[in-house]
Amino acid sequence: MAGQGAYNFGCAGECLTAGEAAFFRDVNPWGFILFARNIDNPEQLKRLTGDLRDAVGRDAVVTIDQEGGRVERMTQPHWRHWLAPLDQVALNPEQAERGMYIRYRIIADELRAVGVDSNCAPIADVATPQTHAVLRNRCYSQDPDKVASVGRAVADGLLDGGVLPVLKHIPGHGRGTLDSHKELPRVSASRAGLDAIDFAAMRALADLPMGMSAHIVFEDIDANGPATTSPVMVDLIRNDIGFCGLLMSDDLSMEALEGDVFARARNARDAGMDLILHCNGEIPEMQMVVDAVGNFTPDAQKRADLALNARKSPDNVDIPALEDELAGLLNGRS
Repeated sequence: MAGQGAYNFGCAGECLTAGEAAFFRDVNPWGFILFARNIDNPEQLKRLTGDLRDAVGRDAVVTIDQEGGRVERMTQPHWRHWLAPLDQVALNPEQAERGMYIRYRIIADELRAVGVDSNCAPIADVATPQTHAVLRNRCYSQDPDKVASVGRAVADGLLDGGVLPVLKHIPGHGRGTLDSHKELPRVSASRAGLDAIDFAAMRALADLPMGMSAHIVFEDIDANGPATTSPVMVDLIRNDIGFCGLLMSDDLSMEALEGDVFARARNARDAGMDLILHCNGEIPEMQMVVDAVGNFTPDAQKRADLALNARKSPDNVDIPALEDELAGLLNGRS
């Protein structure tokens, strides 16, 4: 297939099979995403990321969800374990931005060491008392201004460490009371209320190079479907929130979406998603995504190229010194 496919794919296990390598070589995904099933130890993971890039013959982006806390694909004994983000912020709210910067600068160092150069963070979803437990302690605050300032620190820590941040979940998932992995959340809040809180936090981070959509319905704006497959919501993301980066769908395998994988991918593409994310590593489903989506549009290709250009070499830092500083911040020492 000529050109770059407008999709990010996962693989099945810890080693790339010959069949997977041939498939990726043929369909040429823009990038890849990794999960716990793909990870055993640093040497194995570095080999896998190299094999994925070799399959497409270029320095493709390799993404992961490494938030720390409950969502960390790389964890002990080979990598650090972290508090839930909401818990870390609460330990020292006055220094939360510095603490979260350090956290994600260290995470970036761990990612780059094994060939991963994109992380699905920051989360700019504004927490509420009703936010579903699958998301709530992954958030940073119930205050949109605090969410935005901490989110900026997270993004800066990743970028300084040579890792592309992915802003999520645009335009905001904090009001969701259902788990979108299993069912479709619907939000009845007014457009004005969303503008003042949920969309405000996202708007403050709209300059980031990549973003991920939310599988959630905003009934006061478009009651017909979730943001991922809603042209109305994608227009809002672009022209109201002002996000001009590469817009990637959340995982098509999540059951918040209707239809088979082909229909989900086509609906997301037609709504205006630049990049379709499919995570489970099943080749027949990935082929359906290829058939439904094809290559980047010219505008999406420009945004993809700009995202790639945002990757830079990591700055030089003293990781043990950063660890000591973070320990002091979390123990109340500034």
